[in-house]
Amino acid sequence: MEVLMTEEELHQMKNSIPSRRSKIHQKKRPNSPKKPFLIFLTIILVIGGFSTYRYFSHHYHAARQAANKIYQKSDVKKLRNVDQVLKQRKPVALLVMGTDTGAIGRGKDFKGRTDTMMVVVLNPQQKKMTIVSIPRDALAPIPGYGEYAPAKINAAYFFGGSKTAIETVQNYLNIPLDFYATINMGGLEDLIDAVGGVTITPDLTFSIEGHHFTKGKKTHLDGERALAYVRMRHDDPRGDYGRQERQRQVLTKLAFKSAQLETLLNDGFLKKIANKMSTDLTFDDMLYLGTTYRVATHNLETYTLQGKSQMIDGQAFEVVPQNTLDEMTHIIYQALETENADSTALTNNE
Repeated sequence: MEVLMTEEELHQMKNSIPSRRSKIHQKKRPNSPKKPFLIFLTIILVIGGFSTYRYFSHHYHAARQAANKIYQKSDVKKLRNVDQVLKQRKPVALLVMGTDTGAIGRGKDFKGRTDTMMVVVLNPQQKKMTIVSIPRDALAPIPGYGEYAPAKINAAYFFGGSKTAIETVQNYLNIPLDFYATINMGGLEDLIDAVGGVTITPDLTFSIEGHHFTKGKKTHLDGERALAYVRMRHDDPRGDYGRQERQRQVLTKLAFKSAQLETLLNDGFLKKIANKMSTDLTFDDMLYLGTTYRVATHNLETYTLQGKSQMIDGQAFEVVPQNTLDEMTHIIYQALETENADSTALTNNE
């Protein structure tokens, strides 16, 4: 496979970026990743767990078949030799995207944009997971679609699917991405329904798409209601940040309930998820991440890119300053520990 960046070039890129902490919001929250990654992580843990519980032979083979169905090569040239990265248990970087297809009131043929884009770094040595959230309205150049500029980063998937989205994020943050996973919003519904729903206490009274939520009143959510709850932002004075807080609220409950993985081991669950997800992780990759990299979920660091709202050509954009992007690149390279990686893990040879 062709190499796009050498180890020296990666090190130079990393070392050339100043360390600043002024405009990036960081939170450390154990066991509270955002919705697309939680869905993705749960699938990985379920599949990975089969290597320990082989007596679930029927489920093991069902998992392999489901993994084969969701596998979709991105056609993006890898910047690192991911086989060597995994073999040496080095940190890996994934782009996890939540699309707005398959959600409430939207047809199955709707070709949507990404509601959520996150860079996730799993570091098994430090037992740490780093999540960087990218605002969906961020102003970003989209490779191959310059005629549509100015464009929001969430349009990259709409224009060219996972391939263009990966290339856009790699260029935007100047980072290597080893794998990707795309999950549509319907995946959240299925996962919550699979664990019997979650109970939350809203901190805001609002109605959306026929669902009503009352501040301070305990409310049980099935998958459809939970999806509506986390999607609302226009009636929230906090906007996107309020929505992100509701996502964390739901996912904390969901993470607790899904800790009992046997609740997810049923014949139809993986098949449901398989119809709502694509990834370039093979079944063996999933097994390996679900076992060897499982310890990376013990500690979580989250960062959110923030910029300033700006109207450009009649559209509202989130414009992230270059120094903030540089700082985020620096943080990701620290999480990847590229300065300590062997050259074989950073070079792609045929």
